[in-house]
Amino acid sequence: MQIQSMMTRVLLVGGGLTSAVTGAMLRRELPHVELVLWDKARGAGGRMSTSRSPHDSSCTADLGAQYISATPEYAKLHNLYYEELINAEVLTPLNTKVAGMKRSEEGTKHYVTPRGISSIVKHFMKEANLTARFDHHVRSIYMDNGRWSVRTSEGEADHFDAVVLTMPVPQILGLTGTVKDVIEKDEKLRSSLQSVDYSSRYALGLFYEEDASISLQDEAAAQYITNDSIFRFVAIDNKKRGQESMASSVVLHTSVPFGKAHVEETPDQVKPILLNNVKEMFPDWPEPKFVKCQKWRFSQVTSAYPGLPGCIILADGLVAGGDGFTHSNMDGCIESAKSIVAAVVQYVSK
Repeated sequence: MQIQSMMTRVLLVGGGLTSAVTGAMLRRELPHVELVLWDKARGAGGRMSTSRSPHDSSCTADLGAQYISATPEYAKLHNLYYEELINAEVLTPLNTKVAGMKRSEEGTKHYVTPRGISSIVKHFMKEANLTARFDHHVRSIYMDNGRWSVRTSEGEADHFDAVVLTMPVPQILGLTGTVKDVIEKDEKLRSSLQSVDYSSRYALGLFYEEDASISLQDEAAAQYITNDSIFRFVAIDNKKRGQESMASSVVLHTSVPFGKAHVEETPDQVKPILLNNVKEMFPDWPEPKFVKCQKWRFSQVTSAYPGLPGCIILADGLVAGGDGFTHSNMDGCIESAKSIVAAVVQYVSK
Protein backbone atom coordinates (compact mmCIF):
# COMPACT_ATOMS: atom_id res chain seq x y z
CA MET A 1 0.00 0.00 0.00
CA GLN A 2 1.31 3.44 -0.85
CA ILE A 3 2.06 5.86 1.95
CA GLN A 4 0.38 8.51 -0.19
CA SER A 5 -3.06 6.93 0.33
CA MET A 6 -2.82 7.65 4.09
CA MET A 7 -2.45 11.43 3.59
CA THR A 8 1.28 11.73 3.48
CA ARG A 9 2.72 14.64 5.42
CA VAL A 10 6.00 16.13 4.20
CA LEU A 11 7.95 18.69 6.23
CA LEU A 12 10.33 21.12 4.55
CA VAL A 13 12.84 22.55 7.02
CA GLY A 14 14.17 25.87 5.74
CA GLY A 15 12.46 28.94 4.34
CA GLY A 16 14.69 29.66 1.35
CA LEU A 17 14.54 29.00 -2.37
CA THR A 18 15.35 25.28 -2.33
CA SER A 19 12.43 24.52 -0.01
CA ALA A 20 10.08 26.77 -1.99
CA VAL A 21 10.91 25.20 -5.36
CA THR A 22 10.82 21.72 -3.82
CA GLY A 23 7.34 22.45 -2.49
CA ALA A 24 6.13 23.71 -5.87
CA MET A 25 7.50 20.62 -7.64
CA LEU A 26 6.05 18.24 -5.05
CA ARG A 27 2.64 19.87 -5.38
CA ARG A 28 2.67 19.03 -9.09
CA GLU A 29 3.97 15.49 -8.58
CA LEU A 30 1.96 14.63 -5.45
CA PRO A 31 -1.10 16.91 -5.45
CA HIS A 32 -2.76 15.28 -2.43
CA VAL A 33 0.24 15.37 -0.10
CA GLU A 34 0.14 17.76 2.86
CA LEU A 35 3.14 20.09 2.65
CA VAL A 36 4.36 21.90 5.76
CA LEU A 37 7.31 24.28 6.03
CA TRP A 38 9.11 25.26 9.24
CA ASP A 39 11.80 27.90 9.45
CA LYS A 40 13.50 29.64 12.35
CA ALA A 41 13.28 33.07 10.71
CA ARG A 42 10.32 35.44 10.96
CA GLY A 43 9.50 35.27 7.27
CA ALA A 44 10.19 33.65 3.90
CA GLY A 45 13.35 34.13 1.90
CA GLY A 46 16.33 32.58 3.64
CA ARG A 47 19.38 34.15 2.03
CA MET A 48 17.00 35.69 -0.51
CA SER A 49 15.92 38.12 2.18
CA THR A 50 14.09 41.41 1.62
CA SER A 51 13.78 43.86 4.51
CA ARG A 52 11.35 46.79 4.86
CA SER A 53 11.65 50.10 6.60
CA PRO A 54 9.37 50.22 9.65
CA HIS A 55 8.55 53.80 8.61
CA ASP A 56 7.64 53.06 4.98
CA SER A 57 6.61 49.57 3.86
CA SER A 58 7.33 50.46 0.23
CA CYS A 59 10.98 51.18 1.05
CA THR A 60 12.69 47.79 0.80
CA ALA A 61 16.22 46.43 0.52
CA ASP A 62 17.58 43.03 -0.48
CA LEU A 63 20.09 42.12 2.21
CA GLY A 64 21.03 38.78 0.64
CA ALA A 65 21.15 37.95 -3.07
CA GLN A 66 21.24 41.10 -5.23
CA TYR A 67 20.30 39.93 -8.70
CA ILE A 68 19.85 36.73 -10.70
CA SER A 69 22.27 35.73 -13.45
CA ALA A 70 21.18 33.10 -15.96
CA THR A 71 23.91 31.64 -18.16
CA PRO A 72 22.81 30.31 -21.57
CA GLU A 73 23.15 26.74 -20.31
CA TYR A 74 20.96 27.22 -17.25
CA ALA A 75 18.54 29.57 -19.01
CA LYS A 76 17.82 26.66 -21.37
CA LEU A 77 17.86 23.95 -18.70
CA HIS A 78 15.59 25.91 -16.34
CA ASN A 79 13.60 27.75 -19.00
CA LEU A 80 10.24 26.82 -17.45
CA TYR A 81 11.19 28.42 -14.13
CA TYR A 82 12.62 31.58 -15.67
CA GLU A 83 9.67 32.01 -18.02
CA GLU A 84 7.23 31.50 -15.17
CA LEU A 85 8.91 34.19 -13.06
CA ILE A 86 9.23 36.60 -15.99
CA ASN A 87 5.58 36.15 -16.99
CA ALA A 88 4.52 36.76 -13.39
CA GLU A 89 6.69 39.92 -13.42
CA VAL A 90 8.67 38.57 -10.48
CA LEU A 91 11.81 38.89 -12.61
CA THR A 92 12.60 41.82 -14.90
CA PRO A 93 15.81 42.56 -16.81
CA LEU A 94 18.60 44.37 -14.98
CA ASN A 95 18.77 47.58 -16.99
CA THR A 96 20.81 49.77 -14.65
CA LYS A 97 24.58 50.10 -14.36
CA VAL A 98 26.51 47.86 -11.97
CA ALA A 99 30.06 49.20 -11.90
CA GLY A 100 32.83 46.65 -11.57
CA MET A 101 30.66 43.64 -12.44
CA LYS A 102 32.78 40.75 -13.65
CA ARG A 103 32.50 39.88 -17.30
CA SER A 104 29.91 37.14 -17.73
CA GLU A 105 29.73 34.30 -20.22
CA GLU A 106 28.40 35.56 -23.53
CA GLY A 107 24.62 35.35 -23.60
CA THR A 108 24.19 35.56 -19.81
CA LYS A 109 21.11 37.51 -18.76
CA HIS A 110 20.80 39.38 -15.47
CA TYR A 111 17.50 39.96 -13.67
CA VAL A 112 16.22 41.98 -10.73
CA THR A 113 13.06 41.63 -8.66
CA PRO A 114 10.75 44.69 -8.53
CA ARG A 115 9.07 43.39 -5.37
CA GLY A 116 12.30 42.32 -3.70
CA ILE A 117 14.39 39.17 -4.02
CA SER A 118 12.22 37.31 -1.49
CA SER A 119 9.34 37.54 -4.00
CA ILE A 120 10.94 34.63 -5.89
CA VAL A 121 10.69 32.42 -2.81
CA LYS A 122 7.17 33.63 -2.03
CA HIS A 123 6.07 32.93 -5.60
CA PHE A 124 7.02 29.27 -5.38
CA MET A 125 5.68 28.90 -1.83
CA LYS A 126 2.30 30.14 -3.02
CA GLU A 127 2.41 27.71 -5.91
CA ALA A 128 3.22 24.90 -3.47
CA ASN A 129 0.07 25.65 -1.45
CA LEU A 130 1.94 24.72 1.71
CA THR A 131 1.44 25.60 5.35
CA ALA A 132 4.36 27.80 6.42
CA ARG A 133 5.18 28.29 10.08
CA PHE A 134 7.96 30.67 10.96
CA ASP A 135 9.80 31.16 14.27
CA HIS A 136 10.08 27.35 14.28
CA HIS A 137 13.69 26.39 15.01
CA VAL A 138 14.07 22.64 14.49
CA ARG A 139 16.32 21.02 17.06
CA SER A 140 15.73 17.26 16.91
CA ILE A 141 14.41 14.60 14.54
CA TYR A 142 13.57 11.12 15.82
CA MET A 143 12.10 8.05 14.20
CA ASP A 144 8.93 7.23 16.15
CA ASN A 145 6.75 4.26 15.17
CA GLY A 146 7.56 4.52 11.49
CA ARG A 147 7.18 8.30 11.25
CA TRP A 148 9.52 11.20 11.84
CA SER A 149 8.97 13.15 15.05
CA VAL A 150 10.31 16.68 14.67
CA ARG A 151 10.73 18.98 17.66
CA THR A 152 11.55 22.68 17.83
CA SER A 153 13.69 24.50 20.38
CA GLU A 154 10.45 25.87 21.86
CA GLY A 155 9.22 22.32 22.54
CA GLU A 156 6.63 22.06 19.76
CA ALA A 157 6.54 18.66 18.09
CA ASP A 158 4.75 17.00 15.19
CA HIS A 159 4.97 13.82 13.11
CA PHE A 160 5.68 13.55 9.38
CA ASP A 161 6.13 10.78 6.84
CA ALA A 162 9.03 12.50 5.12
CA VAL A 163 11.34 15.36 6.16
CA VAL A 164 13.46 17.49 3.82
CA LEU A 165 16.34 19.48 5.32
CA THR A 166 17.46 22.46 3.23
CA MET A 167 19.21 24.58 5.85
CA PRO A 168 23.00 25.09 5.75
CA VAL A 169 24.88 21.84 6.34
CA PRO A 170 26.49 22.93 9.67
CA GLN A 171 22.94 23.35 11.04
CA ILE A 172 22.09 19.81 9.92
CA LEU A 173 25.15 18.60 11.82
CA GLY A 174 23.83 20.39 14.90
CA LEU A 175 20.55 18.45 15.02
CA THR A 176 19.94 15.80 17.67
CA GLY A 177 18.03 12.54 17.61
CA THR A 178 17.99 9.81 14.99
CA VAL A 179 19.46 12.13 12.38
CA LYS A 180 22.53 12.64 14.58
CA ASP A 181 22.86 8.89 15.18
CA VAL A 182 22.72 8.18 11.44
CA ILE A 183 25.46 10.72 10.69
CA GLU A 184 27.74 9.65 13.56
CA LYS A 185 27.57 5.97 12.58
CA ASP A 186 28.69 6.61 9.00
CA GLU A 187 32.22 8.00 8.99
CA LYS A 188 32.25 8.74 5.25
CA LEU A 189 28.91 10.54 5.45
CA ARG A 190 30.00 12.55 8.47
CA SER A 191 33.29 13.52 6.85
CA SER A 192 31.55 14.55 3.62
CA LEU A 193 29.05 16.72 5.48
CA GLN A 194 31.80 18.30 7.57
CA SER A 195 33.70 19.18 4.39
CA VAL A 196 30.94 21.56 3.26
CA ASP A 197 32.07 25.11 3.97
CA TYR A 198 30.58 28.59 3.65
CA SER A 199 31.84 32.14 3.56
CA SER A 200 30.53 34.65 6.12
CA ARG A 201 29.71 38.31 5.67
CA TYR A 202 27.59 41.16 7.00
CA ALA A 203 25.01 43.18 5.11
CA LEU A 204 23.95 46.70 6.04
CA GLY A 205 20.60 48.12 4.97
CA LEU A 206 20.09 51.89 5.03
CA PHE A 207 16.56 53.25 4.63
CA TYR A 208 16.07 56.94 3.79
CA GLU A 209 13.37 59.58 3.52
CA GLU A 210 11.67 59.81 0.15
CA ASP A 211 13.43 63.08 -0.77
CA ALA A 212 16.95 61.93 0.27
CA SER A 213 19.66 62.43 -2.34
CA ILE A 214 21.81 59.29 -2.70
CA SER A 215 24.20 58.64 -5.57
CA LEU A 216 27.21 56.56 -6.59
CA GLN A 217 30.04 57.41 -8.93
CA ASP A 218 29.13 57.68 -12.64
CA GLU A 219 25.41 57.40 -11.82
CA ALA A 220 25.75 53.67 -11.19
CA ALA A 221 22.95 51.84 -9.39
CA ALA A 222 25.43 49.45 -7.79
CA GLN A 223 29.16 49.04 -7.53
CA TYR A 224 31.68 46.36 -6.65
CA ILE A 225 34.30 47.89 -4.33
CA THR A 226 37.97 46.94 -4.58
CA ASN A 227 39.72 49.64 -2.55
CA ASP A 228 38.17 49.24 0.90
CA SER A 229 39.06 46.92 3.78
CA ILE A 230 35.45 46.39 4.87
CA PHE A 231 32.95 46.72 2.03
CA ARG A 232 32.92 44.81 -1.27
CA PHE A 233 29.56 45.82 -2.74
CA VAL A 234 27.11 48.70 -2.53
CA ALA A 235 23.76 49.19 -4.25
CA ILE A 236 21.11 51.88 -4.27
CA ASP A 237 18.55 49.15 -4.09
CA ASN A 238 15.48 50.95 -5.41
CA LYS A 239 17.52 52.34 -8.32
CA LYS A 240 18.98 48.91 -9.08
CA ARG A 241 15.40 47.65 -9.45
CA GLY A 242 14.41 50.60 -11.65
CA GLN A 243 12.29 52.26 -8.96
CA GLU A 244 13.92 55.66 -8.59
CA SER A 245 10.61 57.33 -7.72
CA MET A 246 10.46 55.43 -4.42
CA ALA A 247 12.25 56.26 -1.17
CA SER A 248 15.93 55.37 -1.40
CA SER A 249 17.38 52.28 0.21
CA VAL A 250 21.03 51.26 0.18
CA VAL A 251 22.60 47.84 0.71
CA LEU A 252 26.27 47.26 1.49
CA HIS A 253 27.95 43.86 1.73
CA THR A 254 31.19 43.36 3.62
CA SER A 255 34.17 41.39 2.41
CA VAL A 256 34.47 37.74 3.34
CA PRO A 257 37.64 38.36 5.45
CA PHE A 258 35.79 41.01 7.46
CA GLY A 259 32.84 38.67 7.92
CA LYS A 260 35.10 35.84 9.06
CA ALA A 261 36.96 38.09 11.52
CA HIS A 262 33.70 39.30 13.12
CA VAL A 263 31.51 36.23 12.72
CA GLU A 264 31.22 35.58 16.47
CA GLU A 265 30.14 39.15 17.19
CA THR A 266 26.53 40.32 17.13
CA PRO A 267 25.06 42.61 14.44
CA ASP A 268 24.65 45.31 17.10
CA GLN A 269 28.36 45.12 17.85
CA VAL A 270 29.37 45.31 14.19
CA LYS A 271 26.85 47.92 13.05
CA PRO A 272 28.77 50.97 14.43
CA ILE A 273 31.92 49.85 12.59
CA LEU A 274 30.01 49.61 9.34
CA LEU A 275 28.21 52.92 9.78
CA ASN A 276 31.46 54.74 10.50
CA ASN A 277 32.94 53.31 7.33
CA VAL A 278 29.89 54.41 5.32
CA LYS A 279 30.40 57.98 6.55
CA GLU A 280 34.04 57.90 5.50
CA MET A 281 33.29 56.48 2.06
CA PHE A 282 30.17 58.55 1.34
CA PRO A 283 30.43 61.75 3.42
CA ASP A 284 27.71 63.53 1.43
CA TRP A 285 25.02 60.97 2.14
CA PRO A 286 22.33 62.07 4.64
CA GLU A 287 21.58 60.16 7.83
CA PRO A 288 19.30 57.17 7.21
CA LYS A 289 15.94 57.03 8.94
CA PHE A 290 16.40 53.33 9.75
CA VAL A 291 19.36 50.94 9.73
CA LYS A 292 19.42 47.15 9.71
CA CYS A 293 22.55 45.04 10.13
CA GLN A 294 22.31 41.41 9.01
CA LYS A 295 24.88 38.71 9.75
CA TRP A 296 25.16 35.94 7.18
CA ARG A 297 27.11 33.25 9.02
CA PHE A 298 26.48 30.96 6.06
CA SER A 299 26.63 33.31 3.09
CA GLN A 300 27.80 31.34 0.06
CA VAL A 301 29.08 27.80 -0.39
CA THR A 302 32.84 27.74 -0.84
CA SER A 303 33.21 23.96 -0.68
CA ALA A 304 30.18 21.84 -1.61
CA TYR A 305 29.35 18.23 -0.76
CA PRO A 306 31.63 15.89 -2.76
CA GLY A 307 30.21 15.03 -6.16
CA LEU A 308 27.52 17.75 -6.09
CA PRO A 309 24.68 15.20 -5.76
CA GLY A 310 21.89 17.76 -5.32
CA CYS A 311 20.70 15.92 -2.24
CA ILE A 312 21.49 12.90 -0.09
CA ILE A 313 19.20 10.37 1.57
CA LEU A 314 20.09 10.15 5.25
CA ALA A 315 17.43 7.51 5.98
CA ASP A 316 14.10 6.39 4.54
CA GLY A 317 12.02 9.53 4.28
CA LEU A 318 14.80 11.83 5.52
CA VAL A 319 16.51 13.88 2.80
CA ALA A 320 19.11 16.65 2.99
CA GLY A 321 19.53 19.15 0.15
CA GLY A 322 20.14 22.80 -0.63
CA ASP A 323 22.98 24.76 -2.17
CA GLY A 324 25.50 22.93 0.02
CA PHE A 325 24.93 19.97 -2.32
CA THR A 326 25.17 21.98 -5.55
CA HIS A 327 26.23 25.65 -5.73
CA SER A 328 25.07 28.99 -4.34
CA ASN A 329 22.74 30.56 -6.86
CA MET A 330 19.19 30.17 -8.10
CA ASP A 331 20.11 27.44 -10.58
CA GLY A 332 21.90 25.47 -7.86
CA CYS A 333 18.78 25.61 -5.70
CA ILE A 334 16.59 24.42 -8.59
CA GLU A 335 18.96 21.54 -9.32
CA SER A 336 18.90 20.52 -5.67
CA ALA A 337 15.10 20.74 -5.59
CA LYS A 338 14.84 18.44 -8.61
CA SER A 339 17.00 15.83 -6.85
CA ILE A 340 15.04 16.16 -3.61
CA VAL A 341 11.69 15.74 -5.34
CA ALA A 342 12.87 12.61 -7.16
CA ALA A 343 13.94 11.10 -3.80
CA VAL A 344 10.72 12.03 -1.99
CA VAL A 345 8.44 10.84 -4.80
CA GLN A 346 10.26 7.51 -4.96
CA TYR A 347 9.91 7.08 -1.20
CA VAL A 348 6.21 7.91 -0.84
CA SER A 349 5.33 5.84 -3.91
CA LYS A 350 6.81 2.62 -2.52
